[in-house]
Amino acid sequence: FLGIAFLGIGLWAWNEKGVLSNISSITDLGGFDPVWLFLVVGGVMFILGFAGCIGALRENTFLLKFFSVFLGIIFFLELTAGVLAFVFKDWIKDQLYFFINNNIRAYRDDIDLQNLIDFTQEYWQCCGAFGADDWNLNIYFNCTDSNTSRERCGVPFSCCTKDPAEDVINTQCGYDARQKPEVDQQIVIYTKGCVPQFEKWLQDNLTIVAGIFIGIALLQIFGICLAQNLVSDIEAVRASW
Repeated sequence: FLGIAFLGIGLWAWNEKGVLSNISSITDLGGFDPVWLFLVVGGVMFILGFAGCIGALRENTFLLKFFSVFLGIIFFLELTAGVLAFVFKDWIKDQLYFFINNNIRAYRDDIDLQNLIDFTQEYWQCCGAFGADDWNLNIYFNCTDSNTSRERCGVPFSCCTKDPAEDVINTQCGYDARQKPEVDQQIVIYTKGCVPQFEKWLQDNLTIVAGIFIGIALLQIFGICLAQNLVSDIEAVRASW
């Protein structure tokens, strides 16, 4: 049911953006569409939940084996991703840099992507992939003479340092921020990039992150063992008929 809820949210979001009425627009967005997270996570949860629940209730060994194998594949992919991330740190950093900058270009193209970038920059107190100048990649914020946008040489409001006394967000706080000297920029906006800030956050919370991943892995292994054990019990009972 949780998987269906995620799928429903994703489809509702696409319907609100008009994607369902024009399927070809899925490829129009130059950056990442956060709706895909809901659709993929919801789809995987639904498939696993359906196979495991119905397989156990109906004592269907095919569904239980499918549940076990599918969960095993996910566990293997997670383990592989973790090893590759540890071994190829520099490559992962380059890919993350490319991913963020690609989404910076598409910042104004999709409201969901815009909200995701704003949340990321506010949460990690960062701006751009490796610095505020990465916003030159966006047609609204770049500093070229041909740019007539009021946001020229600026940054999104999520890059601005927050004043605890302010109750209302000033969405124009980033205007002309990058035209100021670097010393003055540090007062107005975050000058550190999101990639270094993410690395710092990961190092500071390594124990918690590792604990979460280990906990998820143990739950997956436990689920696989339970499914295989139930399959063995069902086949043993059937063999005695």
